[in-house]
Amino acid sequence: MNLILLGPPGAGKGTQAKILEEQHGFKQLSTGDMLRAAVTAGTAQGLRAKTIMDRGDLVSDDVIIAIVDERLSKPDVSKGVVFDGFPRTPAQADALDKMLAARGQKLDAVIEIKVDDEALVKRIVGRFTCAKCGQGYHSEFAKPKKTGICDVCGSTEFTRRVDDTEKTVRDRLQVYNKQTAPLVAYYHGQGNLHVIDGMADIADVTREVEAVISRVKA
Repeated sequence: MNLILLGPPGAGKGTQAKILEEQHGFKQLSTGDMLRAAVTAGTAQGLRAKTIMDRGDLVSDDVIIAIVDERLSKPDVSKGVVFDGFPRTPAQADALDKMLAARGQKLDAVIEIKVDDEALVKRIVGRFTCAKCGQGYHSEFAKPKKTGICDVCGSTEFTRRVDDTEKTVRDRLQVYNKQTAPLVAYYHGQGNLHVIDGMADIADVTREVEAVISRVKA
């Protein structure tokens, strides 16, 4: 089964992709991971990407598409894949359709994890982690039991991601919403778009994802 998870940064795509990996054996494929793996492995496309990134330029669609095509040829994707962060444009979506068709496959479902922008800003900006053990917290929704002390290891040192600022998050949301609107229309037109509530608890989101998979399999 081949799935796409659509959703802005912080919507929970990565979390749900990992759960799908564990429960179904699908392979999570994210653009960043595929790029890094190709560069590390020194593949032809990885070397092309490295040259572009070393110049400080954005990796072009044709290189990204070639790296995805390369990745889909690996044996560990035989049970299916969950695309996370790819495709980002209708051109990439069209290329993905053609790649899968060439392999006698298709996209089974595109799941949009719908979130409220304001709530998502609050969710991301408030998160922080223990600098020692990596335990995650939130300044409003998941505080340590004792202020300033990690529940897991007792450390008093915490860290926040440098890009978890309100301005950065809002800028990323603006870019995502601009890029994604055409994709939503693209997959809606294909009839394989499923929208679920990404503001629900993780377990509830997982149940909605599983419900989509069950409907597609039926």
